[in-house]
Amino acid sequence: MSARTRRLTTAQALVRFLSAQYTERDGVRRRLIAGTWGIFGHGNVAGVGQALVEYADVMPFHQGRNEQSMVHAAVGYARQLNRLSAQAVTTSIGPGATNLVTGAALATINRLPVLLLPGDYFATHSADPLLQQLEHPVEADVSVNDTLRPVSRYFDRITRPEALIPSALQAMRVLADPAETGAVTLALPQDVQAEAYDWPEEFFAERVWSVRRPAPDPVELTAAVEAIRSAERPLIVAGGGVHHSEAEAALKALVEATGIPVASTQAGKGSLRHDHPADLGGIGHTGTAVSDDLARTADLVIGVGTRYTDFTTASGTLFQHPDVRFLNLNVTGFDAHKLAARTLVCDARTGLEQLLEALSGHRVNEDYVAEYRAGKARWDEVVEAAYRAADDSAVPTQTQVLGALDAAVGDDDVVINAAGSLPGDLHKLWRSRSPRQYHLEYGYSCMGYEIPAGIGVQQAAPGTPVWALVGDGTYLMMPTEIVTAVQEGLPLNIVLIQNHGYASIGGLSEETGGERFGTAYRFRAADGTFTGAPLPVDLAANAASLGMDVLRAKTVRELREALAAARASDRPTCVYVETDPAPTAPPAEAWWDVPVAETASREAAVEARERYDRQVADRRRHL
Repeated sequence: MSARTRRLTTAQALVRFLSAQYTERDGVRRRLIAGTWGIFGHGNVAGVGQALVEYADVMPFHQGRNEQSMVHAAVGYARQLNRLSAQAVTTSIGPGATNLVTGAALATINRLPVLLLPGDYFATHSADPLLQQLEHPVEADVSVNDTLRPVSRYFDRITRPEALIPSALQAMRVLADPAETGAVTLALPQDVQAEAYDWPEEFFAERVWSVRRPAPDPVELTAAVEAIRSAERPLIVAGGGVHHSEAEAALKALVEATGIPVASTQAGKGSLRHDHPADLGGIGHTGTAVSDDLARTADLVIGVGTRYTDFTTASGTLFQHPDVRFLNLNVTGFDAHKLAARTLVCDARTGLEQLLEALSGHRVNEDYVAEYRAGKARWDEVVEAAYRAADDSAVPTQTQVLGALDAAVGDDDVVINAAGSLPGDLHKLWRSRSPRQYHLEYGYSCMGYEIPAGIGVQQAAPGTPVWALVGDGTYLMMPTEIVTAVQEGLPLNIVLIQNHGYASIGGLSEETGGERFGTAYRFRAADGTFTGAPLPVDLAANAASLGMDVLRAKTVRELREALAAARASDRPTCVYVETDPAPTAPPAEAWWDVPVAETASREAAVEARERYDRQVADRRRHL
């Protein structure tokens, strides 16, 4: 080996390279790849696995139980650190690799960085077909890893050692780019992983990737200021980009200077504290009454770091002012141009700071301020009513579970959820006290996300109490990472809510003419029908068998006591509660488009279609 090269295997070189990559923003430096999750098989055990043993002193390793959940853990980690640090995930070929697809889609949809390192078939085809190989009759270079292409922001298959150099650099560029980040996949043929090469020493030098804060174009800024000054009823829609940019203080300053109110998406909730006079809570299908009422009459909607999903826009029916226009501040031009908006393509914090300076002296009419503050006060009463339990000895409702948790958590606790009926209840009712407290994955609404994401959050913020809120349906999807929390010594708290079925989809099924078919956990009788008795399944015992301390709560009083005990514990703890299934959350304040059968013989479906036709008539194309 010469002085300017180092002879290593491809896998060893990759691990050494990753250990020397950093991000820097606002003078703060972090490891770009802070650790690696892995499950080993024949596709990575002798390559990446050996390299992780070789360099255990510079690359922390975390053992997972399911490949999808390892990605979720890495995503939770990256989100908690505002995308400035990420983790890698390595798997074998075959099912280990294809299990990554769901997690990769979640990461890319939510614009969160994760590096995927699945094994792949022999590049030399020396063993062909290989165990677990997908043989394609006309495309010999196809492998199951190609399923990761559409859900990755960058993809490459490293078929020669030297090909790793440009590809690894591109992978880091994408992971650190605030506009392009998401899942990045480097597929690694198992023979190439073990092949030695003389690597240039420069490849292993410390490298710092600057996370840019692009400023707005002056022309766009001037147009944006004019649009805001001329609006009578402006409304800010805060999305996840506010958090990723750490723009909460800049948003607060702009709002306090101008009086413009703020409604938030699932990803943007917590951009203002819940008790700020201008914070109106969630917007859209799961939004608050005050947010949605103002959205219907807003003449200018200012989107900050939002993708405008159908839940936010109520499937195109929410923004109903005849002259409504949109101004979108977003780091990606793709999102900034949505809804035919005026654009401000820039970093959220930089853009908000420059808007504040340019809008000096501007303030909305005080009658408008009084209107939305009165609406906020009315909604606060709705929240109190949903949280309040008249009888502490009664079985709690789901909203009362949230009320008990609200009373138990501290300002910096993190509450995690992703799917089912809880996201709607949380978006309407949760009172966020800090920017990172509300952690909802709703870009992909992926069941099974909560527990592994909680592990990632605790790795990113040691000492922070973390609460994974799961219903029985999402718990059954992916409870296995409980074992990982136990192994890693992480005091993860799980609030396991048992209502014996898919409550959210059951309600949607009833609303759309499906009559709750296939959404409950019940015994099947000999004639094929389902009885009313719930299944004799004990999920609390399951959590205990995986190593958690379990606290069973049957009443509101017992629930409060259990939550307090869980927060004080230094062990992984599950609070298990069966809830009163009667819906107690406020109804939806805006529509969501789920197409209903146009023709049907059953009365429930016919009536659902009539309701659907009335709602869809309100949809607008904003051009």
